[in-house]
Amino acid sequence: MKSMTSMKSMKPMTLPSRRTAASVALLALLLPLPLATAGTSFAAEASVVVAGRPAAGPESHGTTVELPRPTGRFAVGREDLHLVDRSRTDPWAGSGPRELMVTMRYPARHDTGRTTRYLTSEEARLLLVDRGLDQVIPVETLTGTRTHDRSGARPLAGRYPLIVLSPGFTVHRATLTALAEDLASRGYVVAAVDHAYESVGTAFPGGRVLRCLACEKVQDEAGYRTVSDTRSRDVSFLLDRLTGRSPVWRHAGLIDKSRIAMAGHSIGGSSTAAAMAADPRIRAGVNMDGGFSTPVPATGLGGRPFMLLGAQQRGPGGNASWDRDWPLLDGWKRWITFADSGHFTFTDFPAIAEQLGLPDDEAPLPGARSVELTRRYVVAFFDQHLGGSPQPVLDGPSPDAPEVRFHTP
Repeated sequence: MKSMTSMKSMKPMTLPSRRTAASVALLALLLPLPLATAGTSFAAEASVVVAGRPAAGPESHGTTVELPRPTGRFAVGREDLHLVDRSRTDPWAGSGPRELMVTMRYPARHDTGRTTRYLTSEEARLLLVDRGLDQVIPVETLTGTRTHDRSGARPLAGRYPLIVLSPGFTVHRATLTALAEDLASRGYVVAAVDHAYESVGTAFPGGRVLRCLACEKVQDEAGYRTVSDTRSRDVSFLLDRLTGRSPVWRHAGLIDKSRIAMAGHSIGGSSTAAAMAADPRIRAGVNMDGGFSTPVPATGLGGRPFMLLGAQQRGPGGNASWDRDWPLLDGWKRWITFADSGHFTFTDFPAIAEQLGLPDDEAPLPGARSVELTRRYVVAFFDQHLGGSPQPVLDGPSPDAPEVRFHTP
C-alpha cells in the first residue's frame, strides 16, 4: 500500500470495490499535512458578528456518525463569533483586515439550545475534494456528524478557565470538536479558532467561504513561520476581544481572566508556543504533534508549563525542532507519545473513520481510544496547571494506558 504521504498527489485509480476504494481513500483524509518544523494591547478597531450554523438535517445516505460523548458533568453550549482586526492587513490576501471565525464552547444548562452541524455543506465538500474523497464519502456524512454541543444553550453561572484551540494547517477548527466539547463539559470555556485563508474552506458571514490562500504561498520554513507568528498575533487579538474592557462575546463574564491557556494541533501547536512567548496572559500550553516553526526563545517561556503530545514517531530523534527546543522549555514539562498513532490521532478524524469502517493501517490506534487518550492527557494537563489539582497520570506510565510513552531526553 502506498504511504499516506505519497497518496496526496496520486490521481484517482480504479480499484476492485467501493469498500476498498473507501479504505484507501480514507488514508488521504488522515494524510499528514505539511508539518511545521522548526504585543498584547488592543489598539485596533474590531467588529463582531454572532454567526450560528443551521441545525443538522436528516441523513440522506443512511450513515450516522457520532463523536464520542463528553466525559464531564456539564452540558456544552456553543456560539460562533466573527472577529475583524482592522489594525492588520491579512498576510495571505494582501488586502483587507485580518479575520477570524471562533467557536466558543462553555458549560451550559442541560436541555437548552439546539443541535448544530459539524460543518456546513460547502466546508465539508471542500475538505473532501482536497483529500480526494468527494467520490467516496458523501458530504452529508461530515455535515451530519453528531456533536454534543448546543447552539444558544443557557450558560451555567460561574467563572471558568479559558482554553484557546488552534487547528492544523489547511483543516477546519471543527476537527478539534471532540476535545473542545470534553473540556467544556469539565468546566472550561473553549475558543476554537479558524485563521482566515488557512483552511481549505471556512464559512464566514455574508455567504463567504474563504479558501486556503496560504496553501499557495507557503513553500518553505520561512512561510510556515509566518503562519505560526501570524496565529500568535491572532490569539492575542482574540484575548483582547474576549477579556478586554468591552468584550465582544455576550457570555464573556464566564471567563476567568487569570486562568488562560492554549493547545494546538500540528502548526497550531507551534503557534501555541509562539503565542505564549509573545503573550504572558497564556499560562500553559500543549503542542499536539506539531514542529516548532517558530522556535522557542532562548530565554524560554518564563517558567510556564508546556507539554509535547506526539504521534509514535515523535519521540527523541523523531523531530529536529522538538529535540532542539526541548531544553529551552524552562517550566514544568512533559514529552509524551502514543504508540500506533499518527499525525491526526489528536483530532476527530480517527473516530469518524472508525465508525465508517475505514481503518488506518499506518496508525492502528482505534479512533475511540485516540479520542479517549487525547482527552485524558490534555484535560489532566489543564486541570493541574489551571485548576491546581495534581494529576498523577502526568507523573509517568499508567497500567491502563500501555500505549502511552513518557520521554526524558
